[in-house]
Amino acid sequence: MSDLSVAAAQRCVIEAMKKLGTESVPLQQALGRVLAADVIANRDQPPYDVSAMDGFALRSADVAYASAVLEIIGDIKAGDMPSKTVQAGQCARIMTGAPVPQGADAVIRVEDTEAVGDTQVRINVAVKPRNDIRDQGESMRDGAVILSAGTEITPGAVGLLAMVKAACVEVWRLPRVAILSTGDELEGLDEPFDANKIPDANSYALMAQVQALGIQPVLLGIARDEPQHLREMLQRGLQFDVLLVSGGTSVGVHDYVRPTLEALGVQMKFWRVSMKPGNPMAFGVAPLTWVFGLPGNPVSSMVCFEEFVVPALRTITGHTRIYRRTVTARLAHAVKHRAGRSEFVRVTLRAEGNEYVASSTGAQGSGILLSMAVGEGLLVVPAESRGLAAGEQVTVQLLDGTAYQDESGGEC
Repeated sequence: MSDLSVAAAQRCVIEAMKKLGTESVPLQQALGRVLAADVIANRDQPPYDVSAMDGFALRSADVAYASAVLEIIGDIKAGDMPSKTVQAGQCARIMTGAPVPQGADAVIRVEDTEAVGDTQVRINVAVKPRNDIRDQGESMRDGAVILSAGTEITPGAVGLLAMVKAACVEVWRLPRVAILSTGDELEGLDEPFDANKIPDANSYALMAQVQALGIQPVLLGIARDEPQHLREMLQRGLQFDVLLVSGGTSVGVHDYVRPTLEALGVQMKFWRVSMKPGNPMAFGVAPLTWVFGLPGNPVSSMVCFEEFVVPALRTITGHTRIYRRTVTARLAHAVKHRAGRSEFVRVTLRAEGNEYVASSTGAQGSGILLSMAVGEGLLVVPAESRGLAAGEQVTVQLLDGTAYQDESGGEC
């Protein structure tokens, strides 16, 4: 099988994804989830015309010109239900959010008035009908769809759900994600220090990337380079919805992951992508599980997660904006590139005037995890590029976990 382009591999992954069904969660746990059903308003809000300001409710006809003096017939607070009707030459003192009394068709803010004794007020400006009045149903109308299925639940959406007293919310289910690292060379976080071993950073970096999507993964540990042990560990992972396997997917004589997965019934869709870092990237489908074979080098693993696993997990969980957001930036320095593979250069961003300026984080080796720790984005170098010049406009895919967009960052 020839290496796929990044865009072709992304399409292959997304075409294999499907949502996992729905579940009902308490409103307190709904933030970041995706609605699986429309939310219908169960009342008008506000339930009646209310004042948008502290001031006086009055008849606009009485203040067609400035300097009218009106009689104050009462005070109305939020929560009161006014019993008096405002007649010609009268007004009522009113607080923000209080219901507008019968007879009044406008509110004048207190700053535009002055007291005349205890029972009268001078209006210093003319007002038009409906001035500073929030109409009944302005926020929502009884029976209207206020949030559509497919909407991500943001803090504002949580407020709307509380407004309709949705104590529980129907959302798309989160996948059960397992993470497995492979290799005799790895040293687990809870194992004794051994200067000849490589600490298993991948499991925890991937864990954090999954957690940043609002999903709590399960760490399966380290599978050793022994066929039976690897098989047992992969069998455990195939009980989950999504399995992330780090390492062992290349073509070395001791890279057993791909043949073992195939022996366990996983249909491999691809196992090499034309990208740097991350060329030995694999993806397969089992009856119950989507399997991502991520490279063993930590930067490669994390970059492949960004390009393939992020959009996959967001698709599963019902999101429509599945790709990281991209911005245009000016390149601070030249970037060398040999045509043939798409490259993802870790960069920092700074604002300069009305544009971003992108600078490399430094050495870009696939084992230099610091480049991902300090990087704010991935500069996308197209496969056909023969290098980028200083000052050139470039595309940077943000690593900010709160910003997404509808489309990928372009063909790679």
